[in-house]
Amino acid sequence: MDFDYSPKVMEAKERLEAFMEAHVYEREREHHDFVMDGANLWKQPPVIEELKVKAKEAGIWNWFLPAEYGEWSPGFTNLEFAPLAEVMGRMPWSFEVFNCSAPDRGNMEVLAKFGSAAQQDQWLRPLLAGEIRSTYAMTEPQVASSDATNMQLTIVRDGDEYVLNGRKWWSSNIMHPNNEVLITMGLSNPEATRHQQHSMVLVPRDSDGLEVVRCVEVFGNYHSPAGHGELKFTNVRVPVDNIIMGEGQGFTIAQGRLGPGRFQYAMTNVGMAQRMMELMCARADQREPFGRKISEYSSVRQDIARARCSIEQARLLVLKAAAEMDKSGAKGARDYISMVKIIGPKLAQDVAERAMQVFGGKGVSGDTPIADMYVTGRLMRIADGPDEVHMNQLAKFTMAQVELQRQAGTGGIDWFGD
Repeated sequence: MDFDYSPKVMEAKERLEAFMEAHVYEREREHHDFVMDGANLWKQPPVIEELKVKAKEAGIWNWFLPAEYGEWSPGFTNLEFAPLAEVMGRMPWSFEVFNCSAPDRGNMEVLAKFGSAAQQDQWLRPLLAGEIRSTYAMTEPQVASSDATNMQLTIVRDGDEYVLNGRKWWSSNIMHPNNEVLITMGLSNPEATRHQQHSMVLVPRDSDGLEVVRCVEVFGNYHSPAGHGELKFTNVRVPVDNIIMGEGQGFTIAQGRLGPGRFQYAMTNVGMAQRMMELMCARADQREPFGRKISEYSSVRQDIARARCSIEQARLLVLKAAAEMDKSGAKGARDYISMVKIIGPKLAQDVAERAMQVFGGKGVSGDTPIADMYVTGRLMRIADGPDEVHMNQLAKFTMAQVELQRQAGTGGIDWFGD
């Protein structure tokens, strides 16, 4: 197996790294100070809009859309985008600079894959241009939302409109000043089979009856300017043409949306972990408690070594998942997608733990990106689907594969007899 990146990927990676060095890293403190200033709550940091213009001019734009999306894609496969996502992951807010940020990324995939021509003209084109932002409203406070078929918000047809009633929460990006549309999942066909009961509709952000009940904190942080909102839908009306793909297709769309996003999130975690390890190495070589450099203590060297091993293992697994997605689609790569979802966020969390110990008090402050990266990794272990759900699915796939081997009499599985 050839692990080298292709010339096409290396050229793109070098362009991206050069852009990060020239324009992005030097603005990190400026971005942090702006979003942490209470006077700027729900305001877009000017640095983001400035850098978006530069990134667009440089042609580093919408690289996340796989080649299978045709006219909407810049032409990268999932495997080719993986190392590029890792570079962006070194500073997670940079994804917005390149118009590759969540939840817009997944919403653009939905509209490119399942949206009508009219929906694409109205919503997808402005999203691809970076002119607007969006929300994916699926999770609900009253049900176990890790199972998408549990959604209870109702979508009822009334003549030429659908009427929505119910609640959502963890609706990311809802407070962003550029947010103009929500892709909303709800119960439309309760008498249908379990996986045909739900639909997704496009709800304009300024719709009558759509209320932000409150903004939900993440470890005490509102994540301005995007935010995570608890929403109430009270007789929210949208045209029937706002339904995506047709009634009863919500679960199909959700599954199609979750595959690429999970793989891209995993590579983000690899990028965060790689940067934190590098910061940890530099810090360990600079500080001298008790007459010795921190880097001379065996426990610190062991932490660095374990971090390096974990990062390399995760990177290779994500590349494998990306290659499987390119070959077999999200469904064919579902076991690998589950694997990277399990190991990716935990990788970032574990490396952050080690880095914080090396940095001491500075590591838990806002003076480095480590504390934010720790929170991001921990949040992903829930927000992108609980670990337990993915481990359950992976175990089911694995046991089924082993049973097929046993029935075929291969692999020496029956060595112990009956």
